[in-house]
Parts: sequence; structure tokens; C-alpha cells
Amino acid sequence: MINKIVIANRGEIALRIQRACRELDIQNVAVYSEADRDALYVKLADESVCIGPASAAQSYLHIPAILSAAEVTDADAIHPGYGFLSENADFAELVEACGYIFIGPTAANIRTMGDKVSAIKSMQDSNVPCVPGSDGVLGTDDETNLAIAQKIGYPIIIKASGGGGGRGMRVVHTESALLNAVVLTRTEAGATFNNPDIYMEKYLEHPRHVEIQVLSDKHGNAVHLGERDCSMQRRNQKVVEEAPAPGITEEQRNTVGERCAEACRQIGYHGAGTFEFLYENGEFYFIEMNTRVQVEHPVTEMITGVDIVKMQIMIAAGEPLPFTQDDIEIKGHAIECRLNAEDPDTFMPSPGRITQFHAPGGPGIRVDSHVYNNYVVPSHYDSMIGKLIAHGADRDEALARMSSALGEIIIDGIKTNIPLHRRIISDHGFKSAEFDIHYLEKNITNTA
Repeated sequence: MINKIVIANRGEIALRIQRACRELDIQNVAVYSEADRDALYVKLADESVCIGPASAAQSYLHIPAILSAAEVTDADAIHPGYGFLSENADFAELVEACGYIFIGPTAANIRTMGDKVSAIKSMQDSNVPCVPGSDGVLGTDDETNLAIAQKIGYPIIIKASGGGGGRGMRVVHTESALLNAVVLTRTEAGATFNNPDIYMEKYLEHPRHVEIQVLSDKHGNAVHLGERDCSMQRRNQKVVEEAPAPGITEEQRNTVGERCAEACRQIGYHGAGTFEFLYENGEFYFIEMNTRVQVEHPVTEMITGVDIVKMQIMIAAGEPLPFTQDDIEIKGHAIECRLNAEDPDTFMPSPGRITQFHAPGGPGIRVDSHVYNNYVVPSHYDSMIGKLIAHGADRDEALARMSSALGEIIIDGIKTNIPLHRRIISDHGFKSAEFDIHYLEKNITNTA
């Protein structure tokens, strides 16, 4: 069993991993930048190591510093959380080469699924439904690219093979705009992701974003934990997530979920992972796989009772999954609101000192956050400062509990997106589950 874990991350996910370590009686080491010296997870850690100045490039992304922290604390394993180095195959490879356990999939798996073209090929081979597209990297022959787009049918979307997080995409509605868009996307892909490869897919105009959570061990066992709906997005960034996804039948869930689990078995995947789909007119279309724990994992934990972070650690330690697919039962409904330090109207970051913090409570309410009274939100990192989760017997009860919690929560001293969440939860279209991935921008934030 693993005895000590370096948590190579910050913020609420560092605290979340720390709590899982305590439940498993595993020592934890917090690494932190100079800007995070007073963070709660640093104060609560069994050990802590400063790994550099505020800049992420010189701290949380600085691989030698993290490996050195593992060495000086005599750790067994490194948990990357999400973001930063969590899907960096070179980092995973170096961790293992230095004799530590990487709490995540193999470097080979990360590389395969991190390249969107190879990921789609793997999913096609595993019978996972994919969006109609170019079935490979686009070449430089204009006539060939025009023919591919015509066969797919406009509108189409051009994507960077090495992209992610909503970046490296360009929608094309007409043939006359295609060739210029191909050149621009290829140039941006090379500059942004150091990989100029691009591919083409059918652009679905009114899809929802539905994803499947999977767990797969090193013994060939894999299960899915149902689906989440993450359609409430702004600029391709998720704002509100819920599980299960409204309108998805048990038959649909089991069919696509088992295909995802089988794909894990076929590619030898181990750890937690998420298969992301666009869902339109009753059909699922694979877009990418995230080879890490997701920000929105709590909603799945609330409806299944499975601790995903603990499972990550146990799988990395070589333990078999303690349950089968038949043991997974979905109970109730859960909704998560991402809490960001930003202006709710302009979305400009709002770092600074939190003068008052009060967490809501009551049945079914969970708050995952590292903030506290007088905590200073640094300006150097992502603006997310926590997550508010509400669970109920059904979606209506979860919505009612979330509405109550959003009325109770207090975060003073900085601006937050709590007013936006109140608008979302009270919005008729959201309450009636009549939305797609464009709904938030078109109907609530008016930033489309």
C-alpha cells in the first residue's frame, strides 16, 4: 500500500485529495508556491514543501521541483489532481522512472487520449460512437480538404489535434470560408499546442455536453458510474454540472457506459477517466477523453456513493476495484455550481482578500473549497475558489436545495459569480432542462 503521497496541485482539489489520504491512513505532502504559503491545505498537511515563486511555470508546472519534493519527503506516490501536470505524459513517465507511483493512467494512455485524432481512432476501434469527421489529420491539399468537408456537410468544425479546454477550434459555415480557416487553425495549433495537426468534424448546432465517468483497475476490471450533464458553459468552460443527465434513459446510460468501460479494457487503461460526448437527437458522439479526475466529480460521488479520489489511489496501489457494475446504483440527483472569484457580469477576475466567508448547510449540501475568512485569493491562477453541490431525491429537490444554499452562502471582500448561479438555477429553461451548450451564453449571460 502507498504510505505517503505528494499532492502536486493547489486549491480545492489539493484539499480534496488530502481528505482522501486521511481516510486511507496515508500521509500527505502539500507542495505550494510562495503565493499559496497561507493556504488551508498547506496548514493542514502532514508535511509541506515550497516549490517556487508564484508563477505556475516556476512552481506547479516545474517538474524538477515536484520530484525533489517527493525525494526529500521520502514519498511513495504523486497525485497530480486536475489541470497543471495532470495530463502531461512526460511528467507521468518521469514520475515512474524516478521510482514513484503516478496516481493516474500510464503515459502511453495519456498520449493516446491527449491527441484527439488518435483518441477518436481508439474509440472507433472500441465501437464508441464518434462525430462524423475527417477520420484523421487534415493534409495540405486544398481540393481534398474541400471534398472532405462537402462529404461531412456544413457547418463543420476544425479542431487542433493537441487542443483541449475549449481552445483550438474554429467553426466554418460555408465552403468559401473553409481554406482560410484551415490555415488559421493549423497556425494557431502549432503556436499554442506545439502541434500543428488539425482535423475536421461535423458541427452539431444544438447539442448537449454529456460525459461518462469510468474507473478501471490494473486487473482488467472496468465500470462506469453513469453520466453527467455539463451543458451550462461559457466559452466552452463548464459553469454548472449535474448528474444524472436529464432525459437520458437507463438503457442509453448502460449502452454507452458499457462501451466506455470496454474501451478502457481494450486499451489497458487504469485509473479514473471521463469520456466526453456531444448529445443530440438521442445520439452520443465522442469528442475526447480526460485522463484525470474531473472538477465535477462530486456530483457522481453524490449519486453513486463511490469516492472517486480514493478509488484513484487504491487503483494506483494495485488494488482491484471493490465492486462490479451490478453494484453501482444511481440514487437521486446532484447539481454542482463552480464558484469563481470573478465579476458575475463581465467575468473579469476578482482576486483579493475574502473578508467574510460563510458556507451553507442543510440536508444534501456539500461545499468543496479551500477558502476561509481573511484568505487572500491570488491573482496568479485560475479563478475557481470552490464548488457548491446539492443532492436530492430527484432533480426538483436538488434544485430547491441548491437555490437555498445559494441564498445562504456569503463570500465578501471580492466579487464572485454567485449572482450568476442564482440566475441560472431560477431560469425557466434550466429548470425545465430545455437547454444545449449554447443556452447559457444566449439566454442568461448574453455574451454569445
